[in-house]
Amino acid sequence: MATKEELEGKLLELKSDYVRIQSDLDKLEYVKGRVSSAQEQLVRLEKEIAEVRQQLEELED
Repeated sequence: MATKEELEGKLLELKSDYVRIQSDLDKLEYVKGRVSSAQEQLVRLEKEIAEVRQQLEELED
């Protein structure tokens, strides 16, 4: 099982990826590009973020 510090680091990394992909998605929408791949990545990241948050909560209990 990961330590609290490892999970917090992973959470920061996932959030950073999410912001970057959201920005890419905004650009793709602006130029009428294909957004489905970026949207799928955002959904995957949202699930990963939720999982890491759940693991952090379990560590704190």
